[in-house]
Amino acid sequence: MNIAKDTVRINRMIRASEIRVLGSDGGQLGIMSVRDALAAAEAEGLDLVEISPGAIPPVCRIMDYGKFKYQQSKKSHEAKKKQSVVLVKEVKLGPKTEEHDFQFKFKHVLRFLEDGNKAKVTVLFRGREMAHTEFGRALLDRMAEMVKDHGVIEQTPRQEGRNMTMIIAPKK
Repeated sequence: MNIAKDTVRINRMIRASEIRVLGSDGGQLGIMSVRDALAAAEAEGLDLVEISPGAIPPVCRIMDYGKFKYQQSKKSHEAKKKQSVVLVKEVKLGPKTEEHDFQFKFKHVLRFLEDGNKAKVTVLFRGREMAHTEFGRALLDRMAEMVKDHGVIEQTPRQEGRNMTMIIAPKK
């Protein structure tokens, strides 16, 4: 069913003159006027719910609206549970970063990738370091080479103002 959350029309809120009606068991009752469909729904003690307003004629179903809303909220809650959030963790370097510091940052990137997060490696250029962006590019290329067994390069190194960034995603 393609039902938008806040636009579901029920019972007397249905505007169309003729509608296609589905019974409470899911079987088709045919095309009829809204008045006849409401009478059929009230006879069963249920609601008339518009489930496909874009169709010609609109499709309505005889059902318990409260139960329907509850099932919709349960479905959306289950969908939220199953979706996973991928965070982007950032590691910042300078173009003159020494070997030990580089290895330390490399271990952070590996940990981020193992946890299932993406890693954004940024080289910050200050002052006259902008004249030698090739040092930053070399650092990022080296980092990419070292993590190739653990992750894939999602975004190659690129310059953004005074920063050069690269994004690494975990291997699946």
